[in-house]
Amino acid sequence: MSDPVRQHDPRGRPLAGARVPEKTAVHDHPRGLSRPVGTRSDLVRSGAVLLAMLLQIVAGALGGSGALGEPVGEVARAYPTLLLPAGTAFLIWSLIYVATFALAVRQVLPAQRGRDLHRASGWPLAVAGLLNAGWIALFTQRQYLAAEVVIVALLAVLALTWTRLSRIPAQGWADRLFVYTPVTIYTGWVLAAAVAGAATTAAAEGLAPSGQVATVLAALAVAATTAATLWVILRGQARAVAGFTLAVAWAIAWIAVATPAAAVSVVGGLAAAVLVGALLVRLARTARPAAAAAG
Repeated sequence: MSDPVRQHDPRGRPLAGARVPEKTAVHDHPRGLSRPVGTRSDLVRSGAVLLAMLLQIVAGALGGSGALGEPVGEVARAYPTLLLPAGTAFLIWSLIYVATFALAVRQVLPAQRGRDLHRASGWPLAVAGLLNAGWIALFTQRQYLAAEVVIVALLAVLALTWTRLSRIPAQGWADRLFVYTPVTIYTGWVLAAAVAGAATTAAAEGLAPSGQVATVLAALAVAATTAATLWVILRGQARAVAGFTLAVAWAIAWIAVATPAAAVSVVGGLAAAVLVGALLVRLARTARPAAAAAG
């Protein structure tokens, strides 16, 4: 093993035969110090994310128009349940598509491709886009059970994406706006959609209960979704909980508007209000230490 003291001459130049350490790529350094260095695999991954986000937009447009089969809205209303949100609720898909496409465009830029947060979230997001397109194709063909399996898989992939991102600090508002917010809104809405989809699948398969039993189960489903979201508000990172919470509250509020069961409507309205209130409390508590630290 060579003596590190004799690796360089008095002028700092390497001696003959001395080992010179290889330069390593720098990733996610604070702003102003260095830019991340992308590789060919980063380019492939970021391109896959962009294509997957485009695919889900195209599938969403075709599915909504009925070009793939029956329009998604008509298929959902074919088996109405106490958990089916009003049609206005589904406008959130437009926000999700725009936000995730903006994420995909940003992460494919040369200065972004090699960053750790894109490496951690890229392939799961690409899979999420494919799963979403697959869900639309299945649902428009009234393949309810298969579609429900796919949307649960989509929820799992989005949860994995969020978990990976939670380990990497955001570097400014752009990361929060173009990465964390799209992923968390997407996850929150898919959670609610999976719950509503389970009720639709049960109805399509002839397994849905009726009368008071259906009302009780629907109210319990809303309460369970609310409890899961409250856990996220309490345990999740402040920069990520807002998008998730508001997406779930949006879905529950429109369930409360559309459901014919008064008990489910009351539970849904209260649940949406509780979620928004809990979110505001969490954000206020997070802001106070930050304000105190700032002086």
